[in-house]
Amino acid sequence: MSASSLPDCSGRTILVVLAHPDDESLACGGTIARLADAGARVVLLCASRGEKGAVSDKALIASDDLATVRTRELHEAAKVLGIAEVLIFEHPDGDLRWADVPQFHVEIVLAIQRHKPDAVITFAEDGLYWHLDHIGVHERTFTAVKSFGPWAPPLYYVTMRQGLMQEIVDAARANGAVLKGKPFDVEPDAFGDYAAPPSFLVDVHEWVPRKLAALRCHRTQIGPNNAFHYLTEDQARRLLGVEQFRRSALEAGWDSVIEQLGERVTS
Repeated sequence: MSASSLPDCSGRTILVVLAHPDDESLACGGTIARLADAGARVVLLCASRGEKGAVSDKALIASDDLATVRTRELHEAAKVLGIAEVLIFEHPDGDLRWADVPQFHVEIVLAIQRHKPDAVITFAEDGLYWHLDHIGVHERTFTAVKSFGPWAPPLYYVTMRQGLMQEIVDAARANGAVLKGKPFDVEPDAFGDYAAPPSFLVDVHEWVPRKLAALRCHRTQIGPNNAFHYLTEDQARRLLGVEQFRRSALEAGWDSVIEQLGERVTS
C-alpha cells in the first residue's frame, strides 16, 4: 500500500499509552509508523523509564544508569516511527499496577484533555503476555478513558496472535541463531496466550522495516543475540506484517480514523 493510498489522518491525534521503552515498537510500531505517514500526530505516553529491565550488554550503561539509557533509546525509536511527542513518566518499573494509581490516572486524563485524541491505544487485559505492568497500564487507561463518559475517545487494545513469538524464535534458529535466554525474558508461548480475539487487523507490511529499525534502537533490550536480529526481510514482513487490535466496549463519542486502516475480523 503506497502512501498515496493511505486515508488522510491530517489533523488527527492518536494517543498511545504503554508501560516501558520498547513497548511501542514491539506492540504496534508498524501501525504507529503507518499512522504518522498518513498525517496523524502520534503522542506516546510511557509510564516508566524501564529501570528494572534486562541489559543485553553492560557496556551500554557504563557511564549512565539504565533508566537514562532506555529513555534515550525510546526517543531514538520514536524518531524512526514518526512519533510527534513522547511523554515519559517516572512511575516505578515493576510496580505499575499498584504504585501511584491516582497520579497516573490524572496524568492520562490530562493527556486526553490536552491532546483531544481521535483514539487511544493501550494494552488489552492480557498485557500482551500477562505482564503485570502492562495490565496495570491497561487498567489505568481504561478508567481514565471511561471517566469521559459519552465524550470519551474510542479506546483500542493492541493484542498479539498466539504462537507468533515462537514462530519468530523458530525462524531465527533456522537462520543459524544460537539464542541465549528467552525473548524479553518471557516464554514465547506466553505472548497472546488466552487473549481475546481481535476486532480488526492493520496491514503494516510496508512499515515492517521501520518497526524493526525502531526495535533495534532499544539496544539494551534487543541485543545482537535477540531473535529479531536474525530475521530475513521476507521473514520479517511475513511474521510482523499484520498488527491486531480490539476495540473496547466502552461508550465513545465517535469512530476513529484508525479503523479505516484495518480490516474487520468477522467471527
